[in-house]
Amino acid sequence: MKRLALLFAVPLLLGASKPVLVPDVSSRSIEIRYSFKGAQLLLFGAILYPGGRAPDKPLDIAVVVKGPVEPILVREKQRIGYIWMNADSHRFRSAPSFYAIASSRPVHDLVDERTAAIYELGLDDLQLSPGGGALPDKERRFEAGLRDLRKRQQLYAEDPRGVEISNQVLYRAHINIPSQVPVGTYTAETFLIDNGRVVAAASRDIEIGKSGFERFIAVAARRHALLYGLAAVLLSLGLGWCAAWLFARRA
Repeated sequence: MKRLALLFAVPLLLGASKPVLVPDVSSRSIEIRYSFKGAQLLLFGAILYPGGRAPDKPLDIAVVVKGPVEPILVREKQRIGYIWMNADSHRFRSAPSFYAIASSRPVHDLVDERTAAIYELGLDDLQLSPGGGALPDKERRFEAGLRDLRKRQQLYAEDPRGVEISNQVLYRAHINIPSQVPVGTYTAETFLIDNGRVVAAASRDIEIGKSGFERFIAVAARRHALLYGLAAVLLSLGLGWCAAWLFARRA
């Protein structure tokens, strides 16, 4: 039945008036263990053109992987004398915990600023949802600081030549997943771009979660927060007592 359904679906796609993307990812689920050192995610797929014939002018592809959004407080440090201290702060209501984009060419060569902002194509076009109440100059300064911080943490990344397109039909791109990546449901979006317009889009979900002992700890902290806190305090006291006892014996 599945084979018949696919055979029936292909002529329909080929008969469509616009190109259709058929995307996939190398792994729909990534497990984080104590030895997790990061992973490389492969995004690939095909472009189905109307009538099954590719256009004379090659089209472009951009792929975006986004993590769950989260509120975040960004603090700005300032050196006072010989000490670095928190001088100012700004809160964002929502910001992607992870963002990576790869494209067949630099994004600014593919679309205009308005299109890039609508589809959030590029780090400069992320919708960070500032908390409000701040002057525009301050908001822009903290937005730039947040992007720079997460780029250094490898949680935000751009690769302007990261998508390979073969024979105008098949495409592939690699996205690096760092070891400190947050858990949750991620979205892998693929955009087909022609003459500055997004003519097709498709997405796939990816689950990144803890497994083994790390999963047990995370679930316990979420479901039994009070007991988890008490256990953490008792463990800290116990380790402190053991350290003091060892130092006392050596003295």
